[in-house]
Amino acid sequence: MLPITSRKKRIYLSPPHLCGNEQKYITEAFETNWIAPLGPNVDAFEIEVANYVGVNEAVAVSSGTAAIHLALSLIGVKKGDKVFCSSLTFVASANPILYQGGERVFIDSEPETWNMSPQALSEAFKDAERLGDIPKAVIVVNLYGQSAKMDELLSICNKYDVPIIEDAAESLGSVYNGRASGTFGKYGVYSFNGNKIITTSGGGMLISNDHESLKRARFLATQARDPAPHYQHSEIGYNYRMSNILAGVGRSQLEVLDERVKARRVIFSHYTQELSHIPGISFMPELVNTKSNRWLTTLTIDEKVTGISVKTILESFSKENIEARHVWKPLHMQPLFKNTKYYPHNLNENISEQLFASGICLPSGSNMTVNDQMIVINCLKNTLAVRREIKQSNYQKLSSRNLISDVMPLFLINLKKEV
Repeated sequence: MLPITSRKKRIYLSPPHLCGNEQKYITEAFETNWIAPLGPNVDAFEIEVANYVGVNEAVAVSSGTAAIHLALSLIGVKKGDKVFCSSLTFVASANPILYQGGERVFIDSEPETWNMSPQALSEAFKDAERLGDIPKAVIVVNLYGQSAKMDELLSICNKYDVPIIEDAAESLGSVYNGRASGTFGKYGVYSFNGNKIITTSGGGMLISNDHESLKRARFLATQARDPAPHYQHSEIGYNYRMSNILAGVGRSQLEVLDERVKARRVIFSHYTQELSHIPGISFMPELVNTKSNRWLTTLTIDEKVTGISVKTILESFSKENIEARHVWKPLHMQPLFKNTKYYPHNLNENISEQLFASGICLPSGSNMTVNDQMIVINCLKNTLAVRREIKQSNYQKLSSRNLISDVMPLFLINLKKEV
């Protein structure tokens, strides 16, 4: 058995990683009394993110969910409108469709990126065209830092003149064909939640090259206050703007984003070096001409090969105070979305369901030590080794029983002859 150091400290999945300059921006906000939503840090953070990813403009908001909601509002999604959405994702990708009263249609993943299947999307559009019910938008999610097959997905959506909202909440810092992940749709969305590759504690960003749309997004995000000398409101708005203090944290975090991506990719590389040779273990692939930020290292366990289930492995991690998780439960399997229309990758293959059944997310924080990573690796190796020993022991017992059952009749025959 491999050694696992006894400790009380918990190894988290993806904890916040502060770099040391956050306090500078926070202090400036306090000294200038800009502690409410909006302010110089917000303005600067928006410009810096837009410049980093290469778009015209960005709007800082309170969460990635808020950014998706604003994007749906800008597109004009209303009650009864269809919206196609990746199924293998966190519920926040689809909840804003409910806010607008829209109808969800979930699209399966494909094996090369684990993201939206162009094949399934094409089938969904064919049915929608036949029924005369083309969706108002398509929400494409870039899972765990890996960009979806945007060229293929854009080609399909452009054919039907339907805009894409690119949910890049998990993929800031990733690259697809030389362009920043999140910049391919009509709107792109990033998250700065506490567990993301950079954080503002809580927050998000809506990006686009459409100036007029983002001007309206700012209007909607500040309670849709009309330009009047008093508080006047002619339509529904939202309290979605980011605070100046949190934007200061974000500015500091953005300065080290490239370092965070490098650190996560090193962690992924270490996991693969130690574990990829084990039969039955496969890591999330990286599509050709893309660079994933490897926000989380994810792998699949083939129970038929390893003889061990995801549930057993997660229980082993939990006993060692290690936080690990299942891959996202597909939205079409969630009770909230029961009986929602869903298009599989093909008639005989549900990729998202397979990934949920076999997938595990390993601790991947950019401040993770090599020692902590080895604890995770050794825990997984030991769990697999114990299972192999049990399996081998059971096989030996079975072989012994079979030997006895084979030999006993011959013994009885010989004994009878002697008598």
